Amino acid sequence: MKTRSPSPGLVLDPWLPADIARVLRDSPEALQAVRAGRTPPASGPAPATLLGMTALLLFMLLLTGPWGMVTVGAVATGFRGVQLLAGDPREREARRRLRIASAHAGRFLLPDDFDAGCGALMARAQDAAATVLGSRVNHAGLLDAIDNAVTLPAELWRLGQRLAGLTRTRAEHDRIVPRDLPDDVAQAFTPYEEALGQVLRSLETRVAALEDYAGEVARADAVYLAYQRLGVLRERTPDYERLLAETAEDDPALSPVLRLTDQAREMELTFRATLTTARRAADHLRALTAA
Repeated sequence: MKTRSPSPGLVLDPWLPADIARVLRDSPEALQAVRAGRTPPASGPAPATLLGMTALLLFMLLLTGPWGMVTVGAVATGFRGVQLLAGDPREREARRRLRIASAHAGRFLLPDDFDAGCGALMARAQDAAATVLGSRVNHAGLLDAIDNAVTLPAELWRLGQRLAGLTRTRAEHDRIVPRDLPDDVAQAFTPYEEALGQVLRSLETRVAALEDYAGEVARADAVYLAYQRLGVLRERTPDYERLLAETAEDDPALSPVLRLTDQAREMELTFRATLTTARRAADHLRALTAA
């Protein structure tokens, strides 16, 4: 498996539309701003501007009649359009990203949404999923026990939501429960602490199952690479056999037979066995996610 990440990355709801998910991935500043409580500015002119324009139009109606009012309104509208077009495009794009992030605030999780323990679990799960999704055997369609492209992002989102929820509950628990309680009083809080511990152990089990699956996939990947390379050499077996035969003429002690074909066959059996083990790990993971 790959080197473990020190902290979790962005976790997205896998059922987000692709274009929205792409904007969220590319907008870390907007996501942080939304999580900090910032709201996007309202579109359109400010209320004070609207009030001023209304007063001006009414004044022009009294002063010049309907046609004068229409003329002033057209000029004001055109001026507003020029303002919008002449504005900084980077600011417009930043506002657009902030609006999208605000509209989907409940469909992404940031590293700050997890405490240290939950964040470490989330990072482990993300690393394991990346190992599976980036493997050669996955790209080759050889892991047919589960649809990794669908199942793993959904599992990461479920884990992320539960770990973020556990983080919030643990923080609230620490704020509520007094410190340095007498033993006989502290026992009253024990069931709540045990409940938090049980939830954590359940999530650790799910992450461990995902890591077991990733470990088996990594082994299958290594054997798959060796199997592919051995297949290339197998096509050149006659060349090796010819070299051995020529060498045997000079040294009768050398055997003219090389078990290249048998070795290739043994490697294929090993490869198939690793795939079977990986699929069993996937079945175990699928059983946990269905629970």
